[in-house]
Amino acid sequence: MLSDMNALWFYLIAFILIWTMAILFRDRLKIEIHGPLLMRRTKRLRGFIDGLASGHPKLWRWIMNAGIPVAFFFMFYMLYMLVMSLQNIFVTPQASLIVPGVDIPGSPVYVPLGYGIIGLATVIVVHEFAHGILARLEGVRIKSIGLLLLAILPGAFVEPDEEDIKKIRPISKMRIYAAGSVANLILAGICFALFFGISSFAMPAAFQPDGVQIDSVVPGSPASKVLTPGLVIESINGMPTSNLTTYSAALKTISVGEVINITTDQGTFHLKTGRNPNNSSRAYMGIRTSNHLRVRDSVASVLGDTLPFALTYLEELFFWIFFLNFAVGTVNLLPAKPLDGGLMFEELLRYRLPERIVKPAVSYVSIFVILIIAVSIIWGTGRGLLMIF
Repeated sequence: MLSDMNALWFYLIAFILIWTMAILFRDRLKIEIHGPLLMRRTKRLRGFIDGLASGHPKLWRWIMNAGIPVAFFFMFYMLYMLVMSLQNIFVTPQASLIVPGVDIPGSPVYVPLGYGIIGLATVIVVHEFAHGILARLEGVRIKSIGLLLLAILPGAFVEPDEEDIKKIRPISKMRIYAAGSVANLILAGICFALFFGISSFAMPAAFQPDGVQIDSVVPGSPASKVLTPGLVIESINGMPTSNLTTYSAALKTISVGEVINITTDQGTFHLKTGRNPNNSSRAYMGIRTSNHLRVRDSVASVLGDTLPFALTYLEELFFWIFFLNFAVGTVNLLPAKPLDGGLMFEELLRYRLPERIVKPAVSYVSIFVILIIAVSIIWGTGRGLLMIF
């Protein structure tokens, strides 16, 4: 597993190499440079999307017809959650920049580098292809398909003909706008079912917990100079930590500023706790943990001690594909342009209201939503990065 600094070096080196190649061979590779954005357009995959669209047109339309109310549910639910986050926006920010492989202090989630890259790839491909398939079903031409890079953040796009979109019915527009996020939610549901099946049935049958393992150490945290990933915690201040349940119970007994004794499989370490970045009354070490697993004897006698651990990789893979598709899919449904949710919201208002009211209403809501997200990300991520450096 890459450390946070190694992950940052990975991104820096990748940025330098990619942008150097793009600038040197922009004409030969047909790369467009727009400020911090690289784009590569092609028309080669249009036939592939046409084939997918024409294969089961009734099924695609049925899925998206059912998906539109689901999309609106998440639109208003996410808006409600965003508004509710205002009361704690400077205490516990609800939004944070997710950079695979980099553990930002105070961030509620850490996405491993490898799983993060794979998960984001599924988000992009499924989202954009769904837009393309529904566009073709509704008779909208696709001008181009391509890849893009915002600094070092990869993406993809399907560019429909805007003039064609203006001519189709409102329900057809809704299906096209909702397609990307609905496809992300469907993939998220499938992967969650697979993750749940593995974690609830296959994992307990194959493994038993044997301590608590440190998966990552948050940079700049009290643990960053004491503990390392891979250590197995056996007790805290003499309280056994045979699994995550007993580990959580032990954490409740420690206080801010206390020097605690952490017994591991590689010796005992002493650590002075700090204040939790999101709750100053709680003690903070700065580690992310999981159950340390041992293959059950009955399974090891048949499959050995190594093969069963393939389940742990599948479990994590399906979880992160689920998490990233669900997170990106639902955030993209917020009623703020240029997000798909903003386009759907605009079309919904246009159904009953005159254009002179629709445009300002969508603009004001978009500014409100984007402002909350920006402040939460800047505050939550900014203070975390200051702790790293």
